[in-house]
Amino acid sequence: MTDFAIIASRPGGPEVLEWAERPAGRPGPGEVLLRQTAVGLNFIDAYFRSGLYPWPGAELVPGGEAAGVVEELGERVAALSVGDRVAYTMPNGACRTRRVVPADRLVKLPDEVSDEVAASVMLKGLTAQYLIHSSFRVEAGHTVLVHAAAGGVGQLLGQWLKAKGATTIGTAGGPEKVALARGNGYDHVIDYEAEDFAEAVRVLTDGRGCDVVYDSVGRTTWRGSLKSLRQRGSFICFGQSAGPLDDFRFSDLATGSFTANRPSLFHYIAAREELEARAADLFAMIGSGRLVPQIGQRFALKDAAEAHRALEGRRTTGATVLLP
Repeated sequence: MTDFAIIASRPGGPEVLEWAERPAGRPGPGEVLLRQTAVGLNFIDAYFRSGLYPWPGAELVPGGEAAGVVEELGERVAALSVGDRVAYTMPNGACRTRRVVPADRLVKLPDEVSDEVAASVMLKGLTAQYLIHSSFRVEAGHTVLVHAAAGGVGQLLGQWLKAKGATTIGTAGGPEKVALARGNGYDHVIDYEAEDFAEAVRVLTDGRGCDVVYDSVGRTTWRGSLKSLRQRGSFICFGQSAGPLDDFRFSDLATGSFTANRPSLFHYIAAREELEARAADLFAMIGSGRLVPQIGQRFALKDAAEAHRALEGRRTTGATVLLP
């Protein structure tokens, strides 16, 4: 069987991505060979491809989440069997037809979670899980602001926060994305293209502000995010789709005695036990119907460059899945 991958030999725009033959290899001790059935697309893939994040060696294979079927076991792999449906999230390397993966990074998929859904939520869904349970533990009655509410993580956050009994405010760009966010559990959605979201938040909260802001946009939103917080509120910046936070100073937090956090998913699932617990929580939410992942678009894996263009051009909604 011939194996293929999406590769980039230098940082740059989507045009650096190529479809090339790359052997998957054989699994060593503690590893398995995975035939991949679906790969998720995320902004972190563009961060690595562009060089914004450190370049991981001579050649980049992007992709941070995928699902597939175990084809071969290496030595000392006892918890998995050939034919098992599994999924994973790792910083890079998912854009391949087959791949050797450490067995301890894989989680088995329950019957009620399809391969495509799993590939769309391993990074985004686990991100939503740790954000609202660990970065800031949201409880019923909290007021929460989420930027990019129509995006993949944003939609999952809206549904999950509704299940937790929080009051939710989302921001989105344009009427279509506003409607999409409303359909995913948000109590209020602000069109940031039409109004000042920080001022709108103040009106919606009677001047009090939010307990926490989840900001994955960065450059264009962080100032307004701080203005949207109550005193001693929490600013969780977990991405920078619009670019890094220009001119941010530690002293900016003093305007409301705010707490700030710049978390990364991989620090919250580094331990096997934590990965399993968070994945079990995520799959239980999906199985119960309280969390309904939305796959907004599908591309062939070989067309990953076009998928990157759509993502960075803000022409996507929900999750994007690449199919080998």
